[in-house]
Amino acid sequence: MKISGFPQPFTPRGVAAFAREGLGILLMAWLLAALAAGAASAWCLQKNCFSVAGAAIERLPDAGDISFGRLHWRGESPEMLVEGRVLAVDVDLDHSGVIRSTCDGQVEFGAKSMRVYSLIGYWEAAYPPHGYIPFNRPALEPLWNAWAPLLPIFSAAVIAIGLLLCWTVLAAVYFFPVRLAGFFMNRHINLMAAWKLSAAALLPGALVMTGGVLLYNAGWLQLAAFGGFFVAHFVIGWIYAAMSLVFVPRATGAPPKGNPFKKKR
Repeated sequence: MKISGFPQPFTPRGVAAFAREGLGILLMAWLLAALAAGAASAWCLQKNCFSVAGAAIERLPDAGDISFGRLHWRGESPEMLVEGRVLAVDVDLDHSGVIRSTCDGQVEFGAKSMRVYSLIGYWEAAYPPHGYIPFNRPALEPLWNAWAPLLPIFSAAVIAIGLLLCWTVLAAVYFFPVRLAGFFMNRHINLMAAWKLSAAALLPGALVMTGGVLLYNAGWLQLAAFGGFFVAHFVIGWIYAAMSLVFVPRATGAPPKGNPFKKKR
């Protein structure tokens, strides 16, 4: 399947077409998919995380810091700083568990450590034993206002580059089974073509995952369902890699069928 000579990775036939195209066509498709996924993810982070962090900074007291491995807090404890749809931020010096948000994630600052809560439990990190980190509005607000506009751009770039690296590794893992399957199916596919087909087979799953990010960002998916999208996008890649081999041309010059040791008359 092609539009204006460019293979489209929406059908197994379209994925198979990448095996016969130049490497530049595949890399262009990868880049477009990575940029789309990076932009969608950055939008989600901006709406649900960065904006929450900015609101939490506005709620900080005028004095406070993290020094010598301890949070010096001037406000009440426990106290919910901000609670969004996805992320909540609170201060509970004793990690008493009094404040529990219904958000998908919760960042809690304690006296000696920070905890990040999620559906599977929490991850805890102790504050650095040396150094000084401001934890007050007058010090953090100007820094945040200066860097906040750049965070979505930086996030999109990091996510896009990370996806390109991950796809390179996954294609390297998938291509040998694809080449082996193509051999037994008598398909005209060498190692390079097998790699390009495997790489193209990752694109449909990436598009599905990008759609999942947009649905989650819009509030139409819960976190568990979003996790299902994450698992499904790998499975889609395997399915497309297997089904696309059917549309690869058969190898020519195949040996004749029958008993090769039978003498001809």
